[in-house]
Amino acid sequence: MSVGIRHDDLRRRNRAMVITAVRRAGRPSRTEIAATTGLSHSTISAISSDLIGEGILAEGKPSEAGALKRGRPQVGLGLNPEAAAVMTVVLSLNFLSVAVIDYAGQVISEEQRRLDTLTMSREALIGECVAIVRRRLEDPDIDVRSVARIALAIQGITDTEARAMLWSPITPQTNIAFADILEAQFGIPATMENDCNMMAVALRWRDPERYRDDFIAILLSHGIGMGLVLKGELFTGTHSSGGEFGHMIHRPGGALCRCGRRGCVEAYAGNYAIWRNAKQLGEDTEPVADVSDAQMRALAATARERDGPEREAYRKAGEALGYGLGSLFALIDPAPVAMVGVSAAAFDLIEPALREAIAQTAGGQHSKSISFDTEPNELPLIREGCAMRALTFVDQEIFAPGVQTKAGLAAKKNVA
Repeated sequence: MSVGIRHDDLRRRNRAMVITAVRRAGRPSRTEIAATTGLSHSTISAISSDLIGEGILAEGKPSEAGALKRGRPQVGLGLNPEAAAVMTVVLSLNFLSVAVIDYAGQVISEEQRRLDTLTMSREALIGECVAIVRRRLEDPDIDVRSVARIALAIQGITDTEARAMLWSPITPQTNIAFADILEAQFGIPATMENDCNMMAVALRWRDPERYRDDFIAILLSHGIGMGLVLKGELFTGTHSSGGEFGHMIHRPGGALCRCGRRGCVEAYAGNYAIWRNAKQLGEDTEPVADVSDAQMRALAATARERDGPEREAYRKAGEALGYGLGSLFALIDPAPVAMVGVSAAAFDLIEPALREAIAQTAGGQHSKSISFDTEPNELPLIREGCAMRALTFVDQEIFAPGVQTKAGLAAKKNVA
């Protein structure tokens, strides 16, 4: 027995396919959209005409290459930057960042603040987040009606419904329902995201050929985190963000981790752990609250210059990461790995021990198939992942069904 598709559902699906094709390709022609989506040229023409009329898409000028060919020049379709906007908020150790991003994915307003997240009260931490969002929304250059979504990312454990931060190593505060708080304050739908998951989302948009079905994003910063994609789906747990790689046990009863446990991968590979080992402090030494990027770059430079405790610290980091990854690859197929964060710039010091450790595990049987990329700054990736998560929500849930005006967008936001 066949099941029919309602006309409204088919229309929504086709509109979503066209919008997604434009977002992925940048400025594709109608012919290119047809080839990507499999929709007929007549369907593409009708949908694109509607989306242009609604102010969601905009036509570009005919390309010079197209003008040299016979027939009608190909006209590219692009996302109209003024159709909507989203806001990203990234809360990390002692740092808060916010950006307003237009519908085409460009940053139009941003602000950054240094905080002391480890000592701030619950009320002060929430107050800073609310205040920085309010300042951006009060910017006279921002059309508040166009802001359709707020995505806040944080290091640590977020709930599966993306509503709250359950625990984070950057603050002693727990169980803060940031999404509910921001929605109540500003009437804009909000989500709470894990920062490493958002890195994985961004990588997939940046390079869909490399980061496609199975891949891993590992944060090498003050803490160690992981964003894991399996079979094309972001892996999340039922009681956590999933992929808590940094707090897998490397050595039972080993070095003190800032989570309070002992022997975690992070207790050997986090910035504070590398610093502790380089300074030849004991494994029982309390993790330092913060190590600056400049200090880590200087430490890596020393490790490159001479064979001493600094180099040994990076070797221990590579060993912990390698055994952890090897154990993971014993469960899943080898996959591309992106190392992200300030210590990714020192991957040359980490990689030899990492590969040696992987080779000693069951997951290392195919270690030559495991490839690594590095990205030394995590903030742009986290921001981009948040933005793409929010923008695709606007694509699929607001514009695909057919909300045509900013007034309609505002009405839709209030019931989303």
